[in-house]
Amino acid sequence: MNLLIFIFGKKILKLFSFFIKIILTLKGFKIGKNFYIEAIPKLKLNSTKVDIVFGDNVKILGTIDLRTRETGSIFFGDNVMIEDNCRFVSARTGKIEIGNNTIVTTGAILNGGADLILGKNCILGPRNTLNANEHNFKINQNIHDQGYTHQAIVIGNDCWFGANVVIAKGVTISDKSIIGANSFVNKSTEKNSINAGSPAKQIGARK
Repeated sequence: MNLLIFIFGKKILKLFSFFIKIILTLKGFKIGKNFYIEAIPKLKLNSTKVDIVFGDNVKILGTIDLRTRETGSIFFGDNVMIEDNCRFVSARTGKIEIGNNTIVTTGAILNGGADLILGKNCILGPRNTLNANEHNFKINQNIHDQGYTHQAIVIGNDCWFGANVVIAKGVTISDKSIIGANSFVNKSTEKNSINAGSPAKQIGARK
């Protein structure tokens, strides 16, 4: 792709996006206006039903990995930007929703065995991990034989996460929260709060 850009300029990316949009639409995706993508997406989808929606003006700046199982669904709102090498996994009856004007930066992983809701006008920093599931870990049975516990994650509007943040199942991040880099968040946050650490604690407030 880089060689084609060098030879033909960035116009080739618009043509590439047009053809990818056609292919995804034929697979059952619903795609809004001005869809833009820079690489062939990786897909592992429920063969009986595809429930993935891209709103208007969605930009995918690199490779995206989209996976659905059972009746899982994924929704990207309007003006969403996804950077390179991000993975979205929606399983069971869960849904992943990315709100309007939100940016998901490089290397993010969103695992939604339950609902995983990301609000409007948010920024997820590099290599964030949001896990709406967790391995069960009783002492009398091997870990890989125990299955998972699932619980929704809800991220409010206008939130900003630094790099390498991990959000555990069942957590609600309230509107306008900030999560510092390298934090592990296993408890819900207050509105307008600044949080950091492992486990994360409130260290301040937005003013």
